[in-house]
Amino acid sequence: MTPLHPKIFSGPISFLKSAPQLQFLPDPTVPEIAFAGRSNVGKSSLINALTGRNGLARTSNTPGRTQELNFFDIGDPLIFRICDMPGYGFAKAPPKVVQKWRYLINDYLRGRQVLKRTFVLIDSRHGIKNTDEDVLDMLDKAAVSYRIVMTKADKVKTAALEATKAKVMAEAKKHPAAHPDLIVTSSEKKQGIDELRTAVLEAVQI
Repeated sequence: MTPLHPKIFSGPISFLKSAPQLQFLPDPTVPEIAFAGRSNVGKSSLINALTGRNGLARTSNTPGRTQELNFFDIGDPLIFRICDMPGYGFAKAPPKVVQKWRYLINDYLRGRQVLKRTFVLIDSRHGIKNTDEDVLDMLDKAAVSYRIVMTKADKVKTAALEATKAKVMAEAKKHPAAHPDLIVTSSEKKQGIDELRTAVLEAVQI
């Protein structure tokens, strides 16, 4: 297989569909890469930076706005898909809604044969929280390969960022399904975006 080139992200990219339930998932015909993270971790902004599109994934200051699995087609002809997952750990949503979203995330991660890797986003200002731990444990149990991406690195001073990075790396080593290396990013400053693109394309070809 010829290695995929990052210029793919300069080509055709489009929103495919939202899936509120598993029966609405697109046919599993191409590799998928998922992005998961706490609400307001900057997931939509990072997907926009990754794809070089300002408005591809909807961004909002309201935690929990993304309530469905949102799929984006990369390439024409189609090469792979990105899945933008519902944010977890939101406090303002009703418990029944939270439970519904959690089941959707669980079922997608456990049962999606074409899912190559999940990128778990961690806010550089806060590090790994209990809700993140729950998801990392769930990914371990489902044997879903994942890699941690730290977001909003520009919002933290260098010394604090390095300290948080060290803690996150130490925690990642405890999880069998976690990739050993972190990617540190800033959507605003475009920090780490090239590295993230490379990591995504490598995962697609696993």
